Amino acid sequence: MSEKLSPLLARLMGIFLLGLIRVLTGAQARWQGCPPKAEQRIYFANHQSHADLILMWAALPEELRSITRPIAARDYWTKTPFKKWITTAVFNAIYVDRVKTSDQDPLEPLVEALTNGDSIILFPEGTRGNQDEPQNFKSGLYNLAQKFPDVVLVPAWINNVQRVMPKGEVVPVPILCSVTFGTPISLGSEEDRNHFLVRARQAVMVLRES
Repeated sequence: MSEKLSPLLARLMGIFLLGLIRVLTGAQARWQGCPPKAEQRIYFANHQSHADLILMWAALPEELRSITRPIAARDYWTKTPFKKWITTAVFNAIYVDRVKTSDQDPLEPLVEALTNGDSIILFPEGTRGNQDEPQNFKSGLYNLAQKFPDVVLVPAWINNVQRVMPKGEVVPVPILCSVTFGTPISLGSEEDRNHFLVRARQAVMVLRES
């Protein structure tokens, strides 16, 4: 694959994936609390499937996809050359390590992306859950909100995506899915971490009923 051809293939693959995702899921985006706007944002959502990354990416309009980078678990999304190529060339994902080591700050690649002006898609639970309600949020969202107070924090609820690719299954099942984007929140000037993370989780959960 030549370097000149690679960007073209990535664009064609992106178009193909958008079409496939919309056939399988509908990929409905519901902007209830804010409009789709080309400003720097952190979209934070519930996490129940590896397909969450893809559905969130597909739900954004094209002008936002080009400036928004999803977070991808390095161990899963670099398992094969094809997965790594898609997440790198098509999604422009930020790889994070799910296993923390003593000499590594897991937020470093996210901080770098935000410093460069990118928007990001974050799953504050850290790992996939199997319940209707998201697990407690980890501190990453709070730390990023502290470091980047001018970045808009947009909660989102991903509905039904876990049924598209049930655990252990290889072939996706067509199911109508949606992503609901809520009203942005911000970190209070003297708000502590636990209070903020509970409030952020509630901002996501309230969108289930929307």
